[in-house]
Amino acid sequence: GLVGMGGGVTLLAVMTFFYPMHVIIPIHGAVQFTSNVSRTLILRQHIHRASFKAFLFGVPLGALGVWFLLTRSSRPEWVIWIVIILLFYVAFKPKKLPEIRLKPQWYFLLGVLGSFLGALIGATGPLLAPFFARSDFSKEQIVATKSACQILVHLVKFPIFIGLSFAYDEYWQEILLMLMAVVLGTRVGVGLLKRLRPKTFMLILKVALALTGLRLLFNNLS
Repeated sequence: GLVGMGGGVTLLAVMTFFYPMHVIIPIHGAVQFTSNVSRTLILRQHIHRASFKAFLFGVPLGALGVWFLLTRSSRPEWVIWIVIILLFYVAFKPKKLPEIRLKPQWYFLLGVLGSFLGALIGATGPLLAPFFARSDFSKEQIVATKSACQILVHLVKFPIFIGLSFAYDEYWQEILLMLMAVVLGTRVGVGLLKRLRPKTFMLILKVALALTGLRLLFNNLS
């Protein structure tokens, strides 16, 4: 959570050693919802309001789309390649290539895409990160705005998976312990964030993006 992404992907990767995917994604969503709520509350004054509002209106459309898909078929395998391409674009792009700087109103489409893919691939951090890692945002704005948007993505997973008959109550002990741990981790991470220089922050962010992309690429090809 220190760089606003990577934590969710790491959690997802570790959970694969203990649970099947149909269990991982609903539990992961509950934990990451809490993680992003705690991070957003601490940094709420730094949220880029216009981008967040546009994202908010797009989320319900994406949720309806993924609900329609999951009730009729299984998750497509090609979605992970979208994430890998975006990660490597941000991590390795030459300086002459432009950042992905969406105008605030275009975050509406990002909300549709984020909520649609969130229930398919679980961790939306790698998907959303390239659109928030921009030099005209402060490091606090990057983390706060992205976290606030991810709250919405994880929130809509609850009605989706409850509607698909996932039994959250069977895993309440694991979820409760993970929620307590993630709140503690968030407080430590945000404390470290305030001490970082902007250049150091961006370096850590790009390294996190690159490592995440390499792991996803390796897992997808193996």
